[in-house]
Amino acid sequence: MRDNDNDKSQWQPATVTIHGGRRRDEYGALVAPLYQTATFAFTNTEQGSRRFAGEEFGYIYSRLGNPTITELEQRVAALEGYPAAAATATGMGAVSAALLAFVQQGDHILVSDTIYGCSFALFSHLFSRFGIAVDFVDMSDAKHLATMFRANTKLVFLETPANPHLKVVDIAMVSELAQQFAAKVVVDNTFMTPLLQQPRKQGADIVIHSATKYLNGHGDVVAGIICASAEDIELIKLTTLKDMGATMSPHDAWLILRGLKTLDVRMQRHCINARLVAEFLRDHDAVKTIYYPGFTDHPAQTLMGSQMHGAGAVIAFELAGDIDTARRMLDHLQLITIAVSLGDAETLIQHPASMTHSPFTPEARAKAGISDNLIRLSVGLEAIDDIINDLAQALAHCGSEAAANVNSTKEVLSHG
Repeated sequence: MRDNDNDKSQWQPATVTIHGGRRRDEYGALVAPLYQTATFAFTNTEQGSRRFAGEEFGYIYSRLGNPTITELEQRVAALEGYPAAAATATGMGAVSAALLAFVQQGDHILVSDTIYGCSFALFSHLFSRFGIAVDFVDMSDAKHLATMFRANTKLVFLETPANPHLKVVDIAMVSELAQQFAAKVVVDNTFMTPLLQQPRKQGADIVIHSATKYLNGHGDVVAGIICASAEDIELIKLTTLKDMGATMSPHDAWLILRGLKTLDVRMQRHCINARLVAEFLRDHDAVKTIYYPGFTDHPAQTLMGSQMHGAGAVIAFELAGDIDTARRMLDHLQLITIAVSLGDAETLIQHPASMTHSPFTPEARAKAGISDNLIRLSVGLEAIDDIINDLAQALAHCGSEAAANVNSTKEVLSHG
């Protein structure tokens, strides 16, 4: 139970990241206890029977529920503005459990044309095996999207900003169209976190996160979470999540609860650093195109203040060159780590075409705008001088023009 009667609906998000979902511990522990147990003992057979029948609340088995996991679910649900949440073993566990709970053979799903590579593989390779039709569509085009709905369209799935090049989608527009066809809207909000974007306010029915990323923030957990109505979460927990078994471990939930306490301050630093890095890259001759929602010429600007409350800390950019240029630049980095995650304290960089989005066919990558010289950068919490200096020296290996810009770092930093 709550340890006070404060109306938490009045709390600011920074407060919810620390206090949301907190339960009174019988021994007065300030930090949420870790219930590292597989099963729970019953007082007698009648109690066990009542719990299995749903006649009495209580824990049975950690795949079905655990106090540590419950606290995490309540906290993230509060941050996203939903009544309930379900924690999962991975981000893809969240995607799979959330979607499969609401579709069956003969149904149809609309999916944004730019999404994470493994989500693309799920939709393009596995769903067809179960007789579920999927269409990938440019959801930034409202007129075209409206023509893609069918009588059997049950779900609409999107990421915004999208992985890897930050394409944005108007969630309110998509939700309004979906409601006309009684289709649920599912939004992957991993890149933004609930602090910068709350899709429920734009009409989304379900929000998912790879909790591996910003929610945890320390690179030591793989996990996912689904936020939705109490009715939808109950269905997910009692069917796809319970029976397919992609449930979170109590220890992982405890680590994410710890990470959430610093989410607000981390996101502030992430976003400040990302802005300075984006300005540096924009002015560099080796960079042909930069994708950053914080720039005035990015389509996200039309949604700033209404849907989005910040630009986030993921940047994508295309180098003036080919795939060999991209590899050369990445291989000369000294501080920044080549790794495929994001949202960690460390600045991470990767090559989408050969890494996270390799499940896309070449044709699908071209349609989604994922070129061979596109690079995705997750800006971390290091000193901004060190991040930019490392990028500068690596970009110097991209060609003679890039070398002339190594000293541009000081000019950009003076603007910060």
